Amino acid sequence: MKSPLLSICIATYNRAGFIGETLDSIIRQLTDEVEIVVVDGASTDATRTVMERYAADCPGLRYIRLPEKGGIDQDFCKAVEYAHGEYCWLFPDDDLFKPEAVQRVLDELRNSYSLVIVNAEVMDRSFSTLLQPSMLDNREDATYGADDLEGLFRRIVPTISFIGCVVIRRETWLEREHDRYFGTEFIHVGVIFQEPLPGSARVISRPYISIRYGNAQWTSRTFEIWMYKWPQLIWSLDRITAQAKRKRVKPEPWRRLKTLRFYRAIGSYSRDMYEKIVAPSNASGPWKLAALAISLLPQPTFNTLMLWYHKTFKKKNIMAIYELSNSRENRSGKPRR
Repeated sequence: MKSPLLSICIATYNRAGFIGETLDSIIRQLTDEVEIVVVDGASTDATRTVMERYAADCPGLRYIRLPEKGGIDQDFCKAVEYAHGEYCWLFPDDDLFKPEAVQRVLDELRNSYSLVIVNAEVMDRSFSTLLQPSMLDNREDATYGADDLEGLFRRIVPTISFIGCVVIRRETWLEREHDRYFGTEFIHVGVIFQEPLPGSARVISRPYISIRYGNAQWTSRTFEIWMYKWPQLIWSLDRITAQAKRKRVKPEPWRRLKTLRFYRAIGSYSRDMYEKIVAPSNASGPWKLAALAISLLPQPTFNTLMLWYHKTFKKKNIMAIYELSNSRENRSGKPRR
């Protein structure tokens, strides 16, 4: 049997209520050149039941359940190892393919790129409201040669923080280092930028993915992820100049009181985060006192004030307004998915 050109690799954990919708958006686009590989990190909900039903109905889908939870970075590595395709599209377990996504990517892969980056739109958790029409900062397709790793970096960071945009040659992934990126939550970024790619990279500007925003399983750790883990990973990339990194990601983005105020309002910046990230830093004593005070502010009241401020003075910042509104809804007793 001929190996597929493309393996859609999904790492999942406790997504029984979402992964079916994701699979439906993919399965209707499958061809003989495409397979789906789902690695389950030992889910404790009904994910196994859902997946076994889909695997029984779809010959192009393989489901592998791991004996224990390994973490998102390790599980994506497992998915690539189990894949049979020449290329692997790394995809989350709760987002959706837009129509013609698979065919467009297959067409690009015939040009033998080492990497394809697929643009995405951002929707709310129910897919009823468009929050951001495009994650990339311009709408033109582009090709970056193997000698232009920094040009690629400048174009796709921070979009590349979303793993679902990555389609990479399986051989390239397997031959690169992985272990030092375990626990970062962004192993794909480390794999891509640790060395120049062996061939060209292609960026597709049209959004072919719909992201379900605010549904990440680490939502409660948003401050730690975006203010600490993400910048730490970016600044560990030796092949990218400090100038390029600083333009895209500040080394310590939490060093602004208004940033701390925002994350406190959504409930992600707390005394624990202060002790873990801010207290050990070389920030001045008065600044640390202000940062500590913010971590102790009553979240419900502060959230209401911040939401009013953004709705009144920052009307275009729809992502921040959504975060603040969602945080207030969760505290009022509405379930968080």
